[in-house]
Amino acid sequence: MLIGEVAQRSGVSARMLRHYDRLGLVTPTGRTSGGFREYSPEDIRRLFHVESLRTLGLSLDDARRALDEPGFAPSDLVGDLIRLTRQRIAAEQELLTRLERVDASAPAQWGDVLQIVTLLRGLESEFGARRQQAILSQDESATLPPEALAAAVLEEKDLNVAGALQWSLARASGQGVATLAAGLDSADVAVRRRAVAAIASVPSAEATAVLQRALSDPDDTVRDRASLALGARGSVDAIPLLLAMVVDGRRDVEAAEVLGQLTQVSASAEDIVSALQNELVGTDDAAVRLRITQALAEIPGDAPRAALTVLTTDGDRTIAATAAAILTVQDRHRRAQKG
Repeated sequence: MLIGEVAQRSGVSARMLRHYDRLGLVTPTGRTSGGFREYSPEDIRRLFHVESLRTLGLSLDDARRALDEPGFAPSDLVGDLIRLTRQRIAAEQELLTRLERVDASAPAQWGDVLQIVTLLRGLESEFGARRQQAILSQDESATLPPEALAAAVLEEKDLNVAGALQWSLARASGQGVATLAAGLDSADVAVRRRAVAAIASVPSAEATAVLQRALSDPDDTVRDRASLALGARGSVDAIPLLLAMVVDGRRDVEAAEVLGQLTQVSASAEDIVSALQNELVGTDDAAVRLRITQALAEIPGDAPRAALTVLTTDGDRTIAATAAAILTVQDRHRRAQKG
């Protein structure tokens, strides 16, 4: 079979066939009377073997060694090819992710594209200061890729950088919440904590709905952050957890403040005071009773004032003195307002 016919049937160009011949990789065993190369069936078989090995990523030299050296073991070479292929796939996947994030930002000009790429590269830095600078140096008018910011939040361990990322997400009109929500499903509690902190910084209805999910998280920190954020947004669903935070002493001052805010927008002060009083009756723990007494100071209205008045005669001197001091401060504040 002449070179032209071999090229047509094999899909290997005549130029490449001549190159194989020069390398001694696939050399036609015959010549026509006119001196043209003539390939035998065995030559064609070797050619297909070479092409098969090349599809695995072998170089021409490795293909020749595999076919001609009896002691050539494929295991090491194939292992190297697997490793290199995985690296190439990872690099291509990284490129694809970067392109998708650029595309998601819908850049209008090449300048926007370059700014986004600069941000993405900055977020990949091993130095926290550089990651933070990449975020804060962005033009306020720039359209940043919210999904990339959200993904970075879930991985960011530096609190300063995480704060900058949350600030940027808050500017992104509530976008990126879906990525953050996925972080709440992570088996890694640190990821869930970062996710809920970031979601709490996003002022959107979607973020509020996602925070509701976090109220049932097994981790106290995740639940506490979600309940504080929801309470600040007027959600009465957060009340049971906020009360538990006061009783257990987990961010109890913040929890009491949020309970006070809730009574002004969506909850009944009487109901919250009643719940706190029930906790008072149900415990002899002096520290718990003191926290509940102090929490009553944050609730506006007559109901908490009546409860504090009763506590001024409590058998625990610290409780009684605290209740009396709170009432004194409130009275002074009232007089100042009237004056």
